[in-house]
Amino acid sequence: MSDQELSKEAHILQVMRKVLSSVARETFTKPGFKHPLTDDTIGDIRNCLGLIAAREQELAKEEGRSMNKRPQYKDDPNRPVVISINDIGMRKKESDE
Repeated sequence: MSDQELSKEAHILQVMRKVLSSVARETFTKPGFKHPLTDDTIGDIRNCLGLIAAREQELAKEEGRSMNKRPQYKDDPNRPVVISINDIGMRKKESDE
């Protein structure tokens, strides 16, 4: 579903989730180093992301959208392969020759 098809609230939540996730990624520090954010701030970010996820699920349910979105890769063996009916006939003829 594109951003244009989302409600305004769903779009705001999506942007907020992306921004908070980016902040978390960009402030990641290796073990043993002092984190630039306080423990309270890190906890607040986690709480915000939890609230955002819960509200996104509520909105999806109200709007009849599925929340089962997962990345799809071209080499995924479980991905359906679509073959044109015309191609099936051509392959059989080629193998007969």
